[in-house]
Amino acid sequence: MSRIGRKTIEIPQGVEVKMEGQKVTVKGPKGELTRTFRPEVKIEVKENILTTSISTEEKLDRSLWGLTRMLIFNMVEGVSKGFIKKLEIQGVGFRMEVAGTKLNMAMGFSHPVIMDIPAGIQVLVEKNIVTISGIDKELVGQFSANVRKVREPEPYKGKGIRYVGEIVRRKVGKKVAATGAK
Repeated sequence: MSRIGRKTIEIPQGVEVKMEGQKVTVKGPKGELTRTFRPEVKIEVKENILTTSISTEEKLDRSLWGLTRMLIFNMVEGVSKGFIKKLEIQGVGFRMEVAGTKLNMAMGFSHPVIMDIPAGIQVLVEKNIVTISGIDKELVGQFSANVRKVREPEPYKGKGIRYVGEIVRRKVGKKVAATGAK
């Protein structure tokens, strides 16, 4: 049995969950999310509690059970509180700026890197901290991973884009022999 799938989801005040077959729509103060789930998992809403269950104990059904519960939980959490990822830029001359729906990055290449900001995502740049926020956890995480991938932190000097609080393992560079060997 799924430990995660068995847990119930308490729907907070101000959040509304609608069911149309396997299509779940969650509406809250921050926005609205809709997702269609597989028919192997049964979703029920009673009063302010949402439960998920499966009819058979097949391996696919059990794996989808916990996944479905977490996806719905993230939808409820997103429309009520939202999700935030913070990235930190380290390196001389590295900078970012938001221009409309584009993110312009100067990351030490011969050209600027320009990325489109997806709908539903807000990007805020303050000095060397980039804050990516939105109601869809999957979209926020994927966009922040794509931004980080432009210039991942390198292990020798630590320059690049990293998550705030991420620890980058540093390597020791080449050492010049100080003994003057002949």
